Amino acid sequence: MTVLVVLLVLLLTDPTVSQSTDDVNNTNISNHCRGRAPTSNFIRNRNSTFDEMRRRLLSERVLYARAQDLSGGDSVFAAAQCRNYLSVEQCVACFDVAFSELAKCIVSNGAYVFLDECYVRYESFDDFYDNPNATVDGASTQLSSCGNVSTNRSLAEYTQSVDEFLSDIRDATPKTSNLYVANIRQVTSGNATVYAIAQCAENINPAICGTCMSTAYSKLKECLPNTEGRFFDMVCFARYSETPFFSANQTIDITNILRGRHSSKVATIGGAIGGVVLLFLIFVSWLAYRRLKKNSKTEQEDLQGTLNYNYKDLQLATNNFSEENMLGRGGFGEVFKAIIDDNNVVAVKKLQIHSAKAKEEFENEVMLISNVHHRNLLRLLGWSSEGSNLLLVLEYMPNGSLDRFLWGAKRGTLNWNQRYEIILGIAKGLAHLHNEFHIKIIHRDIKSSNILLSHDFKAKIADFGLARFHPEDETHVNTKFVGTLGYAAPEYVLCGTLSDKVDTYSFGIVILEIISGRRCTDMNSERPSMEYLLEHAWKLYEKKIHIKFIDETLGLNQHELEHVMKIIEIALLCTQSPVSKRPTVSEVLLMLQDGQSLGKRMLTRPTFLHNQDRRILIGSSKNSISVPMLCLLLAGIKLGWSLEMNI
Repeated sequence: MTVLVVLLVLLLTDPTVSQSTDDVNNTNISNHCRGRAPTSNFIRNRNSTFDEMRRRLLSERVLYARAQDLSGGDSVFAAAQCRNYLSVEQCVACFDVAFSELAKCIVSNGAYVFLDECYVRYESFDDFYDNPNATVDGASTQLSSCGNVSTNRSLAEYTQSVDEFLSDIRDATPKTSNLYVANIRQVTSGNATVYAIAQCAENINPAICGTCMSTAYSKLKECLPNTEGRFFDMVCFARYSETPFFSANQTIDITNILRGRHSSKVATIGGAIGGVVLLFLIFVSWLAYRRLKKNSKTEQEDLQGTLNYNYKDLQLATNNFSEENMLGRGGFGEVFKAIIDDNNVVAVKKLQIHSAKAKEEFENEVMLISNVHHRNLLRLLGWSSEGSNLLLVLEYMPNGSLDRFLWGAKRGTLNWNQRYEIILGIAKGLAHLHNEFHIKIIHRDIKSSNILLSHDFKAKIADFGLARFHPEDETHVNTKFVGTLGYAAPEYVLCGTLSDKVDTYSFGIVILEIISGRRCTDMNSERPSMEYLLEHAWKLYEKKIHIKFIDETLGLNQHELEHVMKIIEIALLCTQSPVSKRPTVSEVLLMLQDGQSLGKRMLTRPTFLHNQDRRILIGSSKNSISVPMLCLLLAGIKLGWSLEMNI
């Protein structure tokens, strides 16, 4: 009710007079509404989170607050942060103006607003708490603006002086305890005074802050020789101006923070050049260091903010890895539910060490997922390595794995909208691995049991033990097959040919499982041919009756039926051979999001791999083809003749 009353007052008055003190600028710089139309319950939950944040700002006397409301299945997560030079009352005044703007987003389940003195954001997911750049559409939230007044002093001298000042602000901010700097500097012989601040989101680590500050510096530098500039992002904010916007007694001395920086430029450049080697040495040293570590966990964040846990603490948190706490069992270990760090529920993955392979899997998974952050990829929270005891601490997914809802105990409980959102989430996670991370990563083991579901049934790709980097200058690499038969692409199983299209194929199989509610390796006993899922889907599609492929537990209207049949066609497109016929996951994502049809693409018959014997048959049992020749066909190399293959 508090927020609703505040909103009513704001709508009846000029927002600029809602400030509790003078000289506080609550001008709306930028705001954005996105997502789909929310329910009335979502709106109520959103209002309650804003009510709670406002209460916390006032009662706890803080400038940063978060809140959430998960009631009725409509999850809302929100955060607000004010500039550190404000009083609490000024912060709340800015918050009220921000809420009056966000309340206008009546057709969106996610939105943010940037004001000069604060920013406020709400979403239907909580990933942005730890990764402020997380968005539904992957769009950037960066914004910069420059004043329209140029200095009347010496341009060259002014530009150089302010540039050096902004450079100092950039370097100092990530090194402060609260990731915030406010400073004043006299520049040029014209005796100009420049005010500058920089502030990073309160819940990120210094490394992420430093990256954002480098971008902010580059953008503000472009404003010179103008007397004012601003940079906005979910991660950080920076501003400079000749007009005072905070008091002179609110500055922070950065002299000691910057001491020695200028004298070590050569070493810094050398360190940057050798950064990859240094990270490798840090990781190797970490393995040896853990054997000597006695404390429960280290405060170091040498792997992107993840924590190093003590084995005995995790053993206690899982009740000695008891059956009652077990969440699942995989090829390389078991997963347990645990409660750590003041009642935080997590999942602990215990790897079984029977060979050097398991240790390699562990090191691979730690190195990969400690650096990859996306709302559709399972987040690594920490690890433990003591002798042969290798543990990963992962975010807990209360709804478990997708397969439980397709053919397990909860079969038939997912409606079509939930299944479609899961398909979309998997595509977004894979697209990030393939194209949006700084190096291409191929998962190699996409399957329904490796797709975990959050409390609101958002999909997260898990189990990166088999993932590997892919060289950017190569279309594919040849390697030994590891993965799961039934989900793995035929060219990879038979020939060891690995490319991102292997993940595309596996994704197509998972889509078929989601739509049919059947396991890909289960045979269709209703037909004499005992077809596996992909073959069954293809034959129904050939006869234009693939409507029969849809899970009978789904009660669909006509519009939904048409949508599902289109998704079946996209899944079959993903499973085509040769490899060149398959789209990339990014192309699939566009088809899914935009509701595109296949257009001029013609579907070709997939290569069917019969898992029980992996025989290669052509036309009839009397004909056969060698594996090397088959590999050429699967790669798309024309041999001058055509064959219909049943593999």
